[in-house]
Amino acid sequence: MARQLLHPPGSMPVDFTSPAGEPALSSPDSIAWQVFKNPVAMFVGGVAAVILELAEPRVRTGVWEHSSFRTQPMQRLQRTGLAAMVTVYGAQSVAEKMIASVVRRHDRVTGLTPTGEAYGANDVELLNWVQATAAFGFGQAYHAYVRPLATGEFDRLYREGAPAARLYGAMGAPTSEAEMRRLFDDMRGRLEASDIVFEFLDIMRYAPVLPAALRPAQRLLIRAAVEITPAWVRERLGLSRADGLGHAGKAVVRWAGRMGERIVLRDSPAVQSCLRLSLPHDYLYRRSESTSRP
Repeated sequence: MARQLLHPPGSMPVDFTSPAGEPALSSPDSIAWQVFKNPVAMFVGGVAAVILELAEPRVRTGVWEHSSFRTQPMQRLQRTGLAAMVTVYGAQSVAEKMIASVVRRHDRVTGLTPTGEAYGANDVELLNWVQATAAFGFGQAYHAYVRPLATGEFDRLYREGAPAARLYGAMGAPTSEAEMRRLFDDMRGRLEASDIVFEFLDIMRYAPVLPAALRPAQRLLIRAAVEITPAWVRERLGLSRADGLGHAGKAVVRWAGRMGERIVLRDSPAVQSCLRLSLPHDYLYRRSESTSRP
């Protein structure tokens, strides 16, 4: 699954092992390198982030009218997943080139919402929200289903994302838990219900991300994403308790998340990037074991 999600059709494969020795935008000792290596945190966090993005009408219109999500969900997931991995693990020169390309493409994404409000994908306010929702989603998914993070670790995670956020143009993306809470409070008047949120969740339930036999597990991960969305946002969007997880479902997702901390995939961006920096292939997994001990 991980291999499939990171190879969009028609795109050149990214070699995370080169240039040899070149650092990424964040360090191997970062919280980000821990979080992004876990496939459960990535999937659940990514879905939660999109739920929050689609709650904002300008972001929602831009995503839904200028992307292939409705018609080619797998290709969109692949491009988004690869961009996230390059941003975190890729050599700095590779990440900067990729981000610059994304910014240029976003320059063309402009329009009006159904209520006549103007938007542009490179509007700083919208970029701040998109960057914040991604950091929130991935961090909360790891915290809920892999390993609890302390407030200081959330602060580190948000602070580590600042260099990449600035390259994307998100000059005011939160760099601490306190700033994240303030942004969510400021957005209370902007977020609103939309049928598009439910359409997105339905697409994600049935997109061929996992093999057919594992599709029930995929739907469980969608529920896990709803579960970590703030309660007031779920209420505003019309998402009920039935859309989230019960106690048994939480236990299953936590088991899967912790298993994801033990499975070392030699061709994953996390492992390949460690090799680029002359670190042991299981460097991040050794760190996971040490940080999870009481």
